Amino acid sequence: MLPTIAWKNNKVIMIDQRKLPAKEIYVTHTNYNQVAASIKSLLVRGAPAIGVAAAMGAALAGLGAKSKKWSGFIKEMKKALAVLRASRPTAVNLFWACDRMEKALFRYSFMPVADIKKLLVKEALLIEKEDIKTNARMAEYGSKLFKRGSTIMTICNTGALATAGIGTAFGVLHRLHKKGMKINVIACETRPVLQGARLTAWELKKNKIPFRLITDNMAGIIMSRGIVDGVIAGADRITANGDTANKIGTYQLAILARHFGIPFYICAPYSTVDLKLKSGKQIPIEERNPEEVTHIFGVPTAPKGIKVYNPAFDVTENRLIAGIITEKGVIRQPYSKNLRLHARK
Repeated sequence: MLPTIAWKNNKVIMIDQRKLPAKEIYVTHTNYNQVAASIKSLLVRGAPAIGVAAAMGAALAGLGAKSKKWSGFIKEMKKALAVLRASRPTAVNLFWACDRMEKALFRYSFMPVADIKKLLVKEALLIEKEDIKTNARMAEYGSKLFKRGSTIMTICNTGALATAGIGTAFGVLHRLHKKGMKINVIACETRPVLQGARLTAWELKKNKIPFRLITDNMAGIIMSRGIVDGVIAGADRITANGDTANKIGTYQLAILARHFGIPFYICAPYSTVDLKLKSGKQIPIEERNPEEVTHIFGVPTAPKGIKVYNPAFDVTENRLIAGIITEKGVIRQPYSKNLRLHARK
């Protein structure tokens, strides 16, 4: 099996996550418009993976640019970056990666365009490599938060399918399993697109990590039985005060965990932290196609023509979060102070 996203022969190859677990299909991208479309359609998803995809999309844009002069080249690149930035609104990793690729453009602006194109590819591959290392560091920090035999609940998909490495929250679970800590995982199905049922369950099974799958509305009764020792989730954006946007359904898990005295953790690379936003109220929340709610795999499950709410993310208030696991360490309250302190590490 190839990685979730790979650069090969100046093309970007991604597994089509919409087809999992039934089929493992890989799609080859030759230009940035295709990459943007794949981000928008959820062919590739997961905040870190979206960031890597955007960086590689920018590299493809560079290779495909027709202008040989800097003035024309930068116009083409700015157009491409605008298309990539517009593909999805919530995951800040996408914008972080696009900004980094744009900074690289200007850092190399004194060089011939042909050389800049090569260096953009190098920058995109460096972002991929850094994500792999970041995943490993987060996994190690996070694994120290749980005891042997712990049962841990998670939501959405935060594994290799969502990153370039072993994952964010899933990476912690993977590390605990590899350490022989005999953990058990409870995976929420994650309606409406079923990333937990389709993707996390698929990864847990492949890695032989003991788990059970539940529907999202079973979380309360499962926690009430006293069998859940911790909850861990990923993030698409973390604001300066520690408020965190993640897949829809995360907020209710955090509230339930607080009610039952269960620690709730977020695990995400520091690139997910957006210090420009003061609180979660400022995070743009993506509203997706109503058919994701009214249909499952194209089959209608609700009356035709009804109105639907379909926010793809919710925001968990910082007061509900026991710790934010990053590659820089586990950040605790007060987040407004400590998130900024960790920016300097």
